[in-house]
Amino acid sequence: MNTFFLIFIGLPALEIFLMIKIGGEIGALNTVALIFLTAIIGLYFAKIQGVQTLRSAVSSVYQNKAPIYEVISGASIAFAALLLIIPGFFTDLIGFFFLIPFTRNIFFRLAIKKEVKKSEGKNNRIIDGEIIDKDKDEL
Repeated sequence: MNTFFLIFIGLPALEIFLMIKIGGEIGALNTVALIFLTAIIGLYFAKIQGVQTLRSAVSSVYQNKAPIYEVISGASIAFAALLLIIPGFFTDLIGFFFLIPFTRNIFFRLAIKKEVKKSEGKNNRIIDGEIIDKDKDEL
């Protein structure tokens, strides 16, 4: 419930607050132009990053490697493009962070560490075993 509240109520309120503050400093028309400019620039860089990620994924497949990083990276680039399309300065900032490979890798490391800690806390009782069948069926 708290996450829902923050996303659907808090985020638009923050965006409106930032637009009013920035609009008071640089003017209304400049603020609107800046919102469109960040969306256009962001989508251009999202396209470039997406093509690079796709090329890297194809290269990994040709080398018989699973393109796990490329799939996650591609999903984060698509999410960044969505954030850049949404009008506002905070969502544009988060979108640009997801577009930059360095900050994207930091986010991946933090998410992986969180998942590892979550899985370590659970009491996993897995017993490895092998079944040996002495009586094999004869055909």
